[in-house]
Amino acid sequence: MKVGSPWPRSLNLFHDNMLAKRIIPCLDIRDGQTVKGVNFVNIVNVGDPVELGKLYAEQGADELVFLDITATHEGRKTFVELVKRIAQNLDIPFTVGGGISEIRDAEALLAAGADKISINSSAVRNPNLIDDLVRNFGSQFVVVAIDAREANNHWTVTVNGGRIPTDKELYSWAKEAEDRGAGEILFTSMNHDGTKNGFANKELAKLSEILTIPLIASGGAGSMEHFADVFTLGKADAGLAASIFHFHEIAIPDLKHYLRTKDIVIR
Repeated sequence: MKVGSPWPRSLNLFHDNMLAKRIIPCLDIRDGQTVKGVNFVNIVNVGDPVELGKLYAEQGADELVFLDITATHEGRKTFVELVKRIAQNLDIPFTVGGGISEIRDAEALLAAGADKISINSSAVRNPNLIDDLVRNFGSQFVVVAIDAREANNHWTVTVNGGRIPTDKELYSWAKEAEDRGAGEILFTSMNHDGTKNGFANKELAKLSEILTIPLIASGGAGSMEHFADVFTLGKADAGLAASIFHFHEIAIPDLKHYLRTKDIVIR
């Protein structure tokens, strides 16, 4: 076990997470700040990721995801230092992603205190990376994120933030990632992302039937009802969102209270 890594924390919560549905705010990080695009272009600073993370933890978030959206080699050291600060200030599990393409990248982030690492484009380009990470760190530390776009009833896996289509198909790629040892799948529907019209529940339900590992839903959250739907109709294990939390459209305590009134088991 690496010095500074709170790995037992995620191990202790692993079985709890399998039972109760999770609410996960996502923080996109650029140059050490949390940012969010408005209408996909106007990037605005939302605040300090450490302070924002602490606030969400205090409000009852179950986990957090921090994504380094400008993950260059120059920025890696900055992000590692930020992860250390986050780990020192948070008492809930958190996942970090962005630009992880080799064991060394993941090692630095886990040693800095991250509970899990998320890989996306790098896994599509080099599927063996999943096997390597699992072999080195264990399944429970490896989240495979999948961005997919639907056209003509076919879901195509994309890379580079949904901009470049690949030859991979959503369901077969998700199953392959599980077979290679991934501990969780984080599926973002590019068709739903930013619309605030609800999650891709039909596709999530199909994924949940195919997979035996936890499924995190992303893309489309706009109301508390959408979270209820994603847990019941979509059968997802966790719901992830960004702007609705950052811009105070939904408060996490209110969301959890609402879900409990719908008899949805929430931690």
